[in-house]
Amino acid sequence: MSGGSSPRIGVLALQGDVREHLRALEAVGAHGIPVRRTTELAGCDGLILPGGESTTIVKLATAFDLLEPLRSAIKEGLPTYGSCAGMILLADRLVDASPGQPTIGGLDVTVRRNAFGRQVDSFETDLEFPVLPGPPMHAVFIRAPWVESAGPEVHVLARVDAAAHSPAAGKIVAARQGHLLATSFHPELTGDARVHALFVEMVQHISEGG
Repeated sequence: MSGGSSPRIGVLALQGDVREHLRALEAVGAHGIPVRRTTELAGCDGLILPGGESTTIVKLATAFDLLEPLRSAIKEGLPTYGSCAGMILLADRLVDASPGQPTIGGLDVTVRRNAFGRQVDSFETDLEFPVLPGPPMHAVFIRAPWVESAGPEVHVLARVDAAAHSPAAGKIVAARQGHLLATSFHPELTGDARVHALFVEMVQHISEGG
């Protein structure tokens, strides 16, 4: 990324809510590009792993010979944001998943797959998200995961209110570890682009050597 230019943020475009993420990136001044090939991945300053169905995304990534390049790029420091299924893909460990379900990995968390979906189907709430400017974020959870536990280098960014009348009360739903960001909800569906703006700032900071 050259100085002053808009970062090129790829959105893994194998399955899921790709267009919504591309629109959110455009809204915050980034250049969003669909990624289906290794050549497209190589041209990205950052990457979004969208919501969708995590097992399907992994199968398609394998079929497109993208799974290992994704793992390598993330291990080498490519800034990456995963929402919902993307959080599952970034997790190092899964609970309540199919036996042997692979992930891309990199984020030192244990994620419970479909935690919201199996218990409350869909759930909406306002989250205190201190690193974001402005009011609480209205979050939409659709068959979403949550973080059961996080390693010492993981910064918890948001939890469901402990007083919420939901099995999700107190659960971690947004986290960051270095160049990796994850939310269990879908900011791309609400018109609130603050999480995408945060990610673009991360990309720019890392690209500048921060």
